[in-house]
Amino acid sequence: MCAKGDASLFRPTVSVIVPTYNRPLFLCELLECLARQTFRDFETIIVNDAGVSVHFVRDLYPELNIRIIDLETNRKHVHARNAALLQAAGEYIMLCDDDDLLLADHMARMMREIEDADLVYSDAEIFDYRIEGRARVATRRFLFAYKLDVEAMRKFSTFIPSGTLYRKRIHDAIGLFDPDVYHYWDWDFFLRVAERFRVKRVPVASVLYAFSGIGEHMSADLEQMRPYLNKLSAKHGLGDLPTKNFFLLLQEPDVKSRQAPSQVLWDGRIAPSRWRE
Repeated sequence: MCAKGDASLFRPTVSVIVPTYNRPLFLCELLECLARQTFRDFETIIVNDAGVSVHFVRDLYPELNIRIIDLETNRKHVHARNAALLQAAGEYIMLCDDDDLLLADHMARMMREIEDADLVYSDAEIFDYRIEGRARVATRRFLFAYKLDVEAMRKFSTFIPSGTLYRKRIHDAIGLFDPDVYHYWDWDFFLRVAERFRVKRVPVASVLYAFSGIGEHMSADLEQMRPYLNKLSAKHGLGDLPTKNFFLLLQEPDVKSRQAPSQVLWDGRIAPSRWRE
């Protein structure tokens, strides 16, 4: 792999980690959100997982401190995140998928909230969309906000990693993200952190979580995920966990009972990016 940018020239407070693969429109919409953040002391590490070049984004967003890691082979998203972790210069890490979005005050709020915690995550709005020209337009959205209950999280995870902020030193204690649990890397990460560190939920829906085709999961996808869920369960002693459709699980009484109030701030519009290809 090779990296562009020299971390020794800039020591940011936060390293934002963004794995990407052949989604320049989505990536640029996220970078637009990062460019609009009221908190400015951060670097953005984009890990290109052997996709088309993304080096053009440094010209589109010169105000952002962007470093690019080009993986020579497609290693998938967990390995991509780990590659960024190994080069992150910040005291804190913020995770973000390339198709998710953050409201402008998200990072500033999370920096305030982490003063008495080691990891903070916020509520989210899950949105579906259509693409019009060179932009996404939200078509459906709903609030995703649940009480923080570590024991209940062993049955069903309501942790959305995008927008999560945490102290990088956590990895010194628990290691990197685990590629062996693949689809469930975030659930595994949350459980490992919650065992040893202070975790805090922020009841503000300042993360916009993209989910194209809401409710339309194929059973074949669930079958492919089963081996990884079994590995997660064995690792943490979770017992026999179901591989139901995500949106059906949200209707389960035990999950619905965990729903919590949250502050909704999004106006429903996605800021246009500078990408024009």
